[in-house]
Amino acid sequence: MVTRMRTPLACCLSLMLCAGAAHAFDLGQMLNAAGQQVQKPQQQGQQPSSAADLLKSGIDMVTGMAGCSEPEEAAIGQQIAGNLLGASPLVKDRQLQKYVNNVGRWVASQSERPDLEWHFGVIESNDINAFAAPGGYIFVTRGLYRLLQNEADLAGVLGHEIGHVIRKHHLKILQQSKMVDFGGKLLAAKAGGGNSSVQGLIGSGAEIVSRSLDKGAEFEADRIAMVLAARAGYDAFALPEVLQQIGHVGGADSSVALLFKTHPHPDERLAKLGEAVDSRFDSLKGQTLAGRFYHIK
Repeated sequence: MVTRMRTPLACCLSLMLCAGAAHAFDLGQMLNAAGQQVQKPQQQGQQPSSAADLLKSGIDMVTGMAGCSEPEEAAIGQQIAGNLLGASPLVKDRQLQKYVNNVGRWVASQSERPDLEWHFGVIESNDINAFAAPGGYIFVTRGLYRLLQNEADLAGVLGHEIGHVIRKHHLKILQQSKMVDFGGKLLAAKAGGGNSSVQGLIGSGAEIVSRSLDKGAEFEADRIAMVLAARAGYDAFALPEVLQQIGHVGGADSSVALLFKTHPHPDERLAKLGEAVDSRFDSLKGQTLAGRFYHIK
């Protein structure tokens, strides 16, 4: 059973951030030192740490997964992100958006897709949720952000969504539902007709938001989140604590209606994490950085 828990995590889908937030930056020697305890496997044959071994089924990037090239993935993600931002705009707080981008890009840099054009932000919604779109577009709602207690909580939430992107979970849904025809047609459409042509191939993007990923994808993203947070020097147990807090929100509360509809219940996710993690992270001393956490206005 996972020990030491705290607050909320959520779903996974799509949106796009306004320009401006800086490149990923080093969050400090303290985080770097802590992150040394969970190293990324650098090459085949290198022995991973016990925590990283949780991902033996793969956090590694497989080129061409889901039959989609990286430019196609970026075009899909940008279009879906723009569609959804039209419905739920970014919170008008530049410092908040910059802060979330800095934390998100630091965590993403620990993954096997550090060179994606990652974009992070907080959107105007009182729902408790988070979203990821293909190509590295990740957002959390104002409602979820307000539940977070420290920077490690944020890193855990963003790490879950990063997990969906690096494993291309949503691209697989699009492909399986035949919403996107890969193999060059998408890129040809973009070249010939701009965003409107891509729009015609992917629809409004609402389908990807409303459909659930299978439970295995959610459990995998949870495991990835803990590993990425640990690599980045954060307390790996922040995500389980976020899940625990979400579980305390009553099922009748409208703020968690979509989250509970599209995700396994937090109790089930915690149980699966407990089975996977066991005691592997117990010796790690990650940071929570509560004093540096940006509190939403």
